[in-house]
Amino acid sequence: MDIIFLRGLEIETTIGIYEWERQIKQTVILDLEMATDIRRAAATDDIQHTIDYKAVAKRLIGFVEKSEFYLVETLAERIAQIVLEEFSVPWVRLSLNKKGAISGASDVGVIIERGELPRG
Repeated sequence: MDIIFLRGLEIETTIGIYEWERQIKQTVILDLEMATDIRRAAATDDIQHTIDYKAVAKRLIGFVEKSEFYLVETLAERIAQIVLEEFSVPWVRLSLNKKGAISGASDVGVIIERGELPRG
């Protein structure tokens, strides 16, 4: 099993439970790990046989920018669903950081894993 990752993807969105948060855009930062097998892509040197991380990033940016969830938990679940279903990824680990959400803390958010980690 191999992992393709995307780290530090910053996206502006409406997120939060407080009324003032509903009026502004805040930055969320995504770190994403996606399980795959890169051997065929490496052997053929063909992007058709791997996860196109640019396509994943573009899809997530579009989705997150338009979203208006109250909870980071909900946003994280929806992102994981997109990756699993639309990119045929069997397993994903997502860290969603709502930087600066808590005074005195540098980072706050959730880390989730969804799907089945391939064996071998």
